[in-house]
Amino acid sequence: MAASRPARQPTADVRAWRPQVPGVVEVFHARFTDYAYPMHVHEAWTLLIVDDGAVRYDLDRHEHGTPHDTVSLLPPHVPHNGSAVTPDGFRKRVLYLDASVLGEELIGPAVDGPDLRDPVLRRRVGRLHGALSRPGDELEADSRLAFVGERLRGLLRPGRAVRTPSRDPVLARRLRELLDARVPEGLTLDTAAGLLQAHPTHLVRAFSGAYGIAPHQYLTARRVDRARRLLLDGLPPGEVAVAAGFYDQAHLTRHFRRLVGVTPGRYGSGAALGPVRAPGSAGGCPMPTSTWSPAAAAP
Repeated sequence: MAASRPARQPTADVRAWRPQVPGVVEVFHARFTDYAYPMHVHEAWTLLIVDDGAVRYDLDRHEHGTPHDTVSLLPPHVPHNGSAVTPDGFRKRVLYLDASVLGEELIGPAVDGPDLRDPVLRRRVGRLHGALSRPGDELEADSRLAFVGERLRGLLRPGRAVRTPSRDPVLARRLRELLDARVPEGLTLDTAAGLLQAHPTHLVRAFSGAYGIAPHQYLTARRVDRARRLLLDGLPPGEVAVAAGFYDQAHLTRHFRRLVGVTPGRYGSGAALGPVRAPGSAGGCPMPTSTWSPAAAAP
């Protein structure tokens, strides 16, 4: 008689953090096998995507599921559970969002239809997770979160979706002036929207429509330009990172190399750089090498 196999023990690989982005209470990335959530509630909205496997859950006494192309939105204070569909478990990414992103008036529509099969929304949520995973890229995350919220509201209450015009050169110029005045310290999208009396997504659309890049790309380019001057003044890269507004030296290096073509250390060493030229630059201010538009930004 064959010996019985020992029961598989539940395994988990979890990463959780609270980013410095208004509206995001928590980011939670996890892989689970042989684990099932009991019925529970959250104070915040739960925005869930599953990258591997699938999850089944009960919400308001109805069963739902999360195939890989679905975004699930679970409203606050509504009990739900969750378990893997197969023994291989699942890998998920979750955002917990507060009421500044989604209001209580959307709880009913979310209970009625929590699983949203929308490729644009799925792409936007994935890219938002990418921005939230990079400390120092909060303005990009701000922008992507604004477009995620806009898409969610439009899907949950399609008759009330409001389309705002993207052409607003005066507003774009005013935002550019704000960014120019705050290169090292930066600012949040909500702060800019409050100062300029404009909706966050309209701000991003207006700016990218006028200048061909997103506000966060423009700010990064200005910071890299400032870093170039400081490096040529002889400051070490660690000090330059702080003075130019980057989160740390690694953050500076990632963007500097992408925009200039070399590391800050090599750029500021005084050694000849050979044939290397800064991408998109003719010796002046570096600009991003990829064009960002509202359609590409939000997705």
